[in-house]
Amino acid sequence: MKYAAAWADIACEVLETPYPYGTAHASKGPDDVDVTPDRLHPTFHGSYDWHSSAHMQWSLVRLLTLAPDQVGRRPIEVLDQRLTSDAIATEAAYLRERPSYERPYGWAWAAMLVAATRKTQWADALTPLGDVIADLVLAWLPKQAYPVRHGVHLNSAFALALLHEAYGELGRTDVVEAIRARALQWFGNDTAYDTRFEPSGTDFLSPALSEAELMRRVLPDAEFVQWLSAFLPGLGGDAHQHLLEVPVTDDSGDGQLAHLSGLALSRAWQLRTIAPALPDVADVLRAGADRQVDAVLPTVTDGDFMSTHWLVSFALLADQA
Repeated sequence: MKYAAAWADIACEVLETPYPYGTAHASKGPDDVDVTPDRLHPTFHGSYDWHSSAHMQWSLVRLLTLAPDQVGRRPIEVLDQRLTSDAIATEAAYLRERPSYERPYGWAWAAMLVAATRKTQWADALTPLGDVIADLVLAWLPKQAYPVRHGVHLNSAFALALLHEAYGELGRTDVVEAIRARALQWFGNDTAYDTRFEPSGTDFLSPALSEAELMRRVLPDAEFVQWLSAFLPGLGGDAHQHLLEVPVTDDSGDGQLAHLSGLALSRAWQLRTIAPALPDVADVLRAGADRQVDAVLPTVTDGDFMSTHWLVSFALLADQA
């Protein structure tokens, strides 16, 4: 992997940066105000917030799997300090007590971390976290009447795609089937999606491409081709061209505007995964993905902390698609 060493280095660096940190902690009373990050979240501290800490640790596990000879010992040392049975028990208890915390984005990334470690020395410690999130997902999906379709953390399709992957790898067919059923109910009849208003000003996801990426997972190949052609007619041809172009990005240190660099990477990942379903324009989609990756790649390691604390994960998704 061309960037494995640099990506592992920046992931370790941001995980070992304790502040700034956004806890998103809702205190339950006057005694519930100790929000020192490593006390509140002994696993998921550093890297600015809980979900970024989760997916940057997923990034380290993936890099250790893909390029162990390039990343050295430091990622193992960082993970060994965090992925302990006691620390994970604290995180699992926190989620059980607060069943909407980090729903669904943080859940999805934490589940991806659990799945990525299933054949590692951290597997046993992380199993309870995977079980808690599975229970939360199964309790939440029947209550969520409508999907969230915007381009930031609460986007339903993005989270369900990652959860589907994670629990597929973990062998939880009950969770996978619940996700499949909900995806079909929410999105199965969608047609002629209007992408003219993408992106919003702080998006890091394309609502349209996130939905397509989820449906790729839950539909048989032939059905997905039909669904995609009806959902985004003209993609790669005379329509939706802006989804293939580099969004205006910002690396000033504004955390919300930094989302647009992530949008370029998430679009690239999703364009690459759906391209095989549209063979006549697959090269066009891949070229659009390449442009967007190339434009923001320097920001992944050399940008402001508000970019570097999370972009490696999205670069990995795009790189491995």
